[in-house]
Amino acid sequence: MSRLKRTDRPYDIVLFGATGFVGTLTAEYLAAHAPEELRWAIAGRDETGLRRLRDRLPGGARPGVLRADVSDPASLRALAEHARVVATTVGPYVAYGAELVAACADTGTDYLDLTGEPEFVDLTYVRHDARARETGARLLHACGFDSVPHDLGVYFTVRQLPEGVPLTVDGFVTADATFSGGTFASALGQFARGRQMAAAARERHRHEPRLMGRRAAAPLGAPRFAPEVGAWALPLPTIDPQIVRRSAKALERYGPDFRYRHYAAVRRLPVAVGGVAAVGALAAAAQLPPARRWLSDRLKPGDGPSAEKRARSWFSVRFVGEGGGRRVCTEVSGGDPGYDETAKMFAEAALALVFDDLPQTAGQVTTAVAMGDALTERLRAAGIRFRVAASR
Repeated sequence: MSRLKRTDRPYDIVLFGATGFVGTLTAEYLAAHAPEELRWAIAGRDETGLRRLRDRLPGGARPGVLRADVSDPASLRALAEHARVVATTVGPYVAYGAELVAACADTGTDYLDLTGEPEFVDLTYVRHDARARETGARLLHACGFDSVPHDLGVYFTVRQLPEGVPLTVDGFVTADATFSGGTFASALGQFARGRQMAAAARERHRHEPRLMGRRAAAPLGAPRFAPEVGAWALPLPTIDPQIVRRSAKALERYGPDFRYRHYAAVRRLPVAVGGVAAVGALAAAAQLPPARRWLSDRLKPGDGPSAEKRARSWFSVRFVGEGGGRRVCTEVSGGDPGYDETAKMFAEAALALVFDDLPQTAGQVTTAVAMGDALTERLRAAGIRFRVAASR
């Protein structure tokens, strides 16, 4: 289905899971910042809660209200048929996301989510990429702090380096913020589903075309002191480097031989050692169902910090890129990553799909591939900083 034919659908954007914590922030952002001509709706299983949310949105916004439930595939199909873009905050996605992404792929509806779950992304590719290419649907995962600043930050860095030469980029993440309940639940799920995650990755590898004549790698790396940022660098086993690698595979601008490594930057060695121990303990505890249930009760999806706490939160990702005799240091930075900035990234990505002149893509794609320049400029205008810190 061509995108021109989809313009006769009732809504440009449907936000599914709008009454959750990040969903509400996204709805408030759209109400405050979207163009007047945007046709949008909020959706979820609690119609009363949706109407209450609509009544308190800023600026007198009156989006449509649609009822849909992850346990009712017919309602999800109807949701997809009503929208040009469906943006869903309902996770963990490996548990609750399969039917909606299938409906979007089948109906030619663009799909956005906030997942940081590699298993879900790999399963989506295997099951729905081919169909989405047939219908013209763009399936975009990880459209929040996982993984927009890292994917677009590497894209921005690569564009400062020479073309047609081998390139390396290292990313260093620092933040002062509370992780979202959804992110915590996803992390627990991944720790508990190691075998399923590995099986999904193998299945994707069997289906994915080989990259011919070029290389793109995202090795885990090893802990080290990184003088380029003056901190201890601890490898981050998140979905972010996988997303960056897929962008590099799809875009020749990343050069004939590209490598990305992803780290947390920690100034003090005792804190670094403690962080490694904490992650190890969390991974071990996630293997035991009683411990996993206890941990999941500490921070549930939909929970979140106060506006005051979010106002004090921040993130920074420094990138060091090299190639062709040139070295460049860049930075992507902003406010509260897990909630406010994630809602901003999510909403602006959806708006870009509706309004911007983007490359012709379909199937499972990354933000850099589908809307790299357009989304970067949107986020800059919205207050997220992309800058070149140094170069030589």
